[in-house]
Amino acid sequence: MERMAAARRKGRVFDAEAFLNASGVGNRTADYSTGAAIYAQGGPCDAVLYLQRGRVKLSVVSPTGKEAIVGVVHPGEFFGEGALAGQPVRLATATAMTASRIRVVPKRAMIRLLHQQHALSDRFISHMLARTSRLEEDLVDHLFNDSEKRLARTLLLLARYGKADGSRRVLPRISQEVLAEMVGTTRSRINVFMNKFRRLGFIDYDGRGVKVHNALLSVVLHEAAASGR
Repeated sequence: MERMAAARRKGRVFDAEAFLNASGVGNRTADYSTGAAIYAQGGPCDAVLYLQRGRVKLSVVSPTGKEAIVGVVHPGEFFGEGALAGQPVRLATATAMTASRIRVVPKRAMIRLLHQQHALSDRFISHMLARTSRLEEDLVDHLFNDSEKRLARTLLLLARYGKADGSRRVLPRISQEVLAEMVGTTRSRINVFMNKFRRLGFIDYDGRGVKVHNALLSVVLHEAAASGR
């Protein structure tokens, strides 16, 4: 509790994990290797999860078997929060994109914690509002933007462009098939766009993955600037 109070006094970013540690909900964590399923669409929805490290993709499969990626979870974010809305089963599948460590908070414990800890409740509401806003932006993106611009936006989001946490804008290895699912196009078109971005100096490849440069933002902003003229 002293750590949380000190953090608030110094005005630092709210530490959700500190609240979880001090809440008495237990310390159940699970490690997942790259590609491992965390939970499956249609499975029981009885806990909220908090990503401590790694990266997780959320995907859904239609009745015809078509899969679409609907979100990516970064460290310090909650997911599986549909449990709090009374969803009996998971509406999506969560899969580790990289080696990940996840904290599991039972549904009842999370509800009790949100009622007792107002700071956590405020952070969680902000998280939910940001998630809703992101979904709306994704819908507009798919409706009105071409696949090249959608790829640029996806890479910037994965690289956490504009985040204040100081994280480096280097993506871990991610297949072009996964990018194609996220963007809603074919792998061959992703390959063409990635080569173009590299040629223009918007991205670089190294041993760790893909480094995304700020200049890539010009692809996203180009049409908006053109339409404003």
